[in-house]
Amino acid sequence: FSHHQKNSNQPAAAGQKRPRSDAGNKVTVVLGAQWGDEGKGKVVDLLATEADFVCRCQGGNNAGHTVVVDGKEYDFHLLPSGIINPKSISLIGKGFDLYCFFLCSSRYFNRNELIVSDRAHLVFDFHQVVDGLQETERQAQEGKNIGTTKKGIGPAYSSKASRTGLRVCDLLGDFKDFSTRFKNLVQQYQSMYPSLTVDVEDQLKKLKEYAERLRPMVRDGVYYMYEALHGPPKKILVEGANAALLDIDFGTYPFVTSSNCTVGGACTGLGIPPMNIGDVFGVAKAYTTRVGIGAFPTEQLNAIGELLQTRGHEVGVTTGRKRRCGWLDLVIVRYAHMINGFTAIALTKLDILDVLDEIKVGVAYKLNGKRIPHFPANMDVLHKVEVEYETFPGWKTDTSAARKWNDLPAKAQNYIRFIENHIGVPIKWVGVGKSRECMIQMF
Repeated sequence: FSHHQKNSNQPAAAGQKRPRSDAGNKVTVVLGAQWGDEGKGKVVDLLATEADFVCRCQGGNNAGHTVVVDGKEYDFHLLPSGIINPKSISLIGKGFDLYCFFLCSSRYFNRNELIVSDRAHLVFDFHQVVDGLQETERQAQEGKNIGTTKKGIGPAYSSKASRTGLRVCDLLGDFKDFSTRFKNLVQQYQSMYPSLTVDVEDQLKKLKEYAERLRPMVRDGVYYMYEALHGPPKKILVEGANAALLDIDFGTYPFVTSSNCTVGGACTGLGIPPMNIGDVFGVAKAYTTRVGIGAFPTEQLNAIGELLQTRGHEVGVTTGRKRRCGWLDLVIVRYAHMINGFTAIALTKLDILDVLDEIKVGVAYKLNGKRIPHFPANMDVLHKVEVEYETFPGWKTDTSAARKWNDLPAKAQNYIRFIENHIGVPIKWVGVGKSRECMIQMF
């Protein structure tokens, strides 16, 4: 740093211009602020209508994003939600785990607007089998599993971390070398899981075919993003999968995903500098849901939880599992804000609360009768916390037809303002239904 400063004070040589820092275009990032399933797809779809690029930066086909346009419902697992906008380019970044079969069988596969980073890691069929075997093993050994989607994401990220993973650039390179490395990777897993059977030759035959189908859309993702950032003004949207409380480092470990689904994942997943991060929009439901097991302080194992589950149609897009439901937990949303630095929040599914007589909001955790200012890292501690609630009267009015702030009942407005003030982040959108039109934009 001191050396750089010293040099920077030297005058430029005669006739030479000193380079100027060009920050380039800013990207807008959309991230989950709870345990996922907050309605990120809808927010991305809303913003994607004006975007030039929509990018997925991490995760894999373990994430399910639902978008409803003109009464038609789309479920995306691997592709960016912006793929239905023909004017934007969709990019799958290097932080993504790509399952070739899923991509190549998509009806959007042959669209010119789809770009895949050559540094993206590959998920293979045997990764998915291993994912299931690991869950069975955890259940047998510990009496509980993690509750993964069994899409092979964890094992694929493990391959990546152990430096035995294979990437898109490997698949498109010397196929003989790729085949050898693929066989070695299979043998590695078979030594750990003797019951694992893989038809290696059949898999390689399919992968060779996928390689040729993928080749036209593969680019050097870092260079591609650099050109997008430093070319003419562009609107670039980054779509995060999963959510803050599922982040491998900051989530409720070990009941988390395998990638960084907080704002740092946008930089490392796409190869872009922090200076190019612009708005960071957090998405939170007006209540809280969680798929799988793990601590959930505001969970309601009662009629309220059942009502939220039923009215909210809370079923996992990828897994088909019922989601666990509870009151809005502002401790976790504030924690997500600490990590991500949200510039605004989208509050979704407000209409699900329309029928309730009273509504509670978790505002603090107590441990041994004392408030704790932080979100606990230890899951045993999180299981023991007592939630401090604020109680609000329900508005008992159908809000699904509301299209602007003044259409909402005063009690619903009070609920929203309380959330906004408690988190310390403005709420930019309020969702009152499934479709794109059901988002009230506040500013």
